Amino acid sequence: MKLRLKVMGILVLLAVFTLVLLSANCGKALAQDKTGKSTVSRPSVFTPLVTFVEIGAASCIPCKAMQPIMKAVAEEYKGQVKVVFHDVWTQQGKIDAEKYNIRVIPTQVFLDVSGKEYYRHEGYFPKEQVVQVLKKGGVK
Repeated sequence: MKLRLKVMGILVLLAVFTLVLLSANCGKALAQDKTGKSTVSRPSVFTPLVTFVEIGAASCIPCKAMQPIMKAVAEEYKGQVKVVFHDVWTQQGKIDAEKYNIRVIPTQVFLDVSGKEYYRHEGYFPKEQVVQVLKKGGVK
């Protein structure tokens, strides 16, 4: 009888713990930060005109130089451009690198509103040139 009570108590604790974890993440989506670690962010409520995909690595010097550019683009073109970073040294990043047929890092891939690639660049990409490519995709 005591063993049964202990087992029931443990099951109740596990159920409560699971509910707490699930409710904490309710309504949120997983994303990756610049180090490739999962972070929690709100799901996107807009359809971007352009998706700016950066495939690189957190430890790559030209990739690190792209981080402020990506952040500035995300802030300045909020609502028009979705900026995504994939770290090739993570498990998911390796899959993404294969998906986009990446040869070198960093590589920037620009997708139109339908998800079709319309521009690709390899290496460091200055902000002024990134903005020109965004404008080709309809960003104002």
